Amino acid sequence: MTPTPEPTVTQIPWGQTPAGQPVTLYTLHSAGLQVRISTYGGVIVGVDAPDRRGELADITLGHDTLSPYLSRDTSPYFGALIGRYGNRIARGKFELDGQEYSLTCNNGANALHGGPHGFDQQLWHAEPSTSSAGASLSLSRVSEDGEEGYPGRLTVTVTYTLTPDHTLRIDYAAQTDRPTILNLTNHTYWNLGGGERDVLDHLLSVQADQYTPTDETQIPTGELADVTGTPFDLRQPTLLGDALAVPHEQFERAGGFDHNFVLNPSADEGVGVGLLEADGVGNLRVVATLQHPASGRRLSVSTTEPGIQVYSGNFLDGSIRGKGGQAYGHRWSVCLETQHFPDSPNQPHFPPTRLEPGQTYQSSTIYAFSVDNAE
Repeated sequence: MTPTPEPTVTQIPWGQTPAGQPVTLYTLHSAGLQVRISTYGGVIVGVDAPDRRGELADITLGHDTLSPYLSRDTSPYFGALIGRYGNRIARGKFELDGQEYSLTCNNGANALHGGPHGFDQQLWHAEPSTSSAGASLSLSRVSEDGEEGYPGRLTVTVTYTLTPDHTLRIDYAAQTDRPTILNLTNHTYWNLGGGERDVLDHLLSVQADQYTPTDETQIPTGELADVTGTPFDLRQPTLLGDALAVPHEQFERAGGFDHNFVLNPSADEGVGVGLLEADGVGNLRVVATLQHPASGRRLSVSTTEPGIQVYSGNFLDGSIRGKGGQAYGHRWSVCLETQHFPDSPNQPHFPPTRLEPGQTYQSSTIYAFSVDNAE
């Protein structure tokens, strides 16, 4: 029996930032899987995973070179590390201890994904390593007080680990010197078929009894709506094409799925968002599964977070050409962004996103890859 190769990390130069700083592309190798990560934006550039015949394909959208990642016009957060605050904050404003803070708005009247110069547009310091746990890459940076309008000098470390049991684990950690808000996530666009067509033939399940409806600007209304009897009921594997074909006012507003699901807590956390721990972080548990019956690929998502944003590639229209020159058309991917809820600083009944000096922000998400061998 051929022994499984030890986990390794390799690296190559990958161009320069607009300021002339060198960018490196790292590749994590473990048990036949490969994950490519850029020091620019902490971007997951690619994930090579086998189908039921053992044939590898890249199951993420993105680009072959650095240059298109430098512009949101050609890279709408493809694979990006998102911060300081994933998702939207209404009018780019929030209060802490009676003081109002104004953020840079970059999504109409709202702030989105940390602003125009968020974490996805920053260069990160990288430290690769290998161990029995797998191949790892730790990325770190300091976000200075006032960056994009957020208070506090924030020290952030995000560690990607590709394990021998075919999982990609992302561990987030951060500390601040002033009270601030924080909501970190990853924005990978998944296409388990290898990115050659839309994802309407994918099956998706999300363990959520509720979701947060949004207004016309995609800010949560504050309601925790029951998914029962709606296309948001994904508690059983559901064909994305079938779900998106159901007429619904929320789909008319967002163009499809672009919504936060209120994840069911694990059994020992009770039921309902109000019973999560005081910091809004739960136990690591499986919360979503994406399947591609044609190839047999399956992706399971586990997280400590209370929410997950499901985005069905609504704004992809074929104008962006990605890997291998492929035009990324409508619904060419689905994003599964584990998170705290959008606009939480302005919604007191949502799980809190406040971080205090002396505290350590901690969050973990695991993407587990497997294959269904039954055709």
